[in-house]
Amino acid sequence: MEERINEMNPLTWAYIGDAVFELYIRENLVNITRLKPHKLHLESIKFVKASAQAEALKQIEETLTEEEKDIVRRARNTKNHHLPKNADINDYMYATAFEGLIGYLYLTKKEERLKEILTLSTTSLQQNTK
Repeated sequence: MEERINEMNPLTWAYIGDAVFELYIRENLVNITRLKPHKLHLESIKFVKASAQAEALKQIEETLTEEEKDIVRRARNTKNHHLPKNADINDYMYATAFEGLIGYLYLTKKEERLKEILTLSTTSLQQNTK
């Protein structure tokens, strides 16, 4: 199974990673706040926008294994024909790399490491958004 996942386009990892990360953020906000849905949405955007994901990746990069750094490189360097409308191209590439890592860990069922990465990345984001 992991061999098949390794053969996937890294943008497929990012596609899944985007959903996994957004669900993680939404679930945490629901559990730790008493915000109404509109405010939940506004708060979640602070975490899931490209610049925040790019920053999260930069904050956790030194904690990644060599395999994870390779996954990040592959996802960051994959040709993407979609140009961001509200994001800096470099932030967008790093955000794609971050989502690619999340998606890869999710698809390969590396649940413990996925949880560690999500916790590390959101902790650094929370410190930067205060």
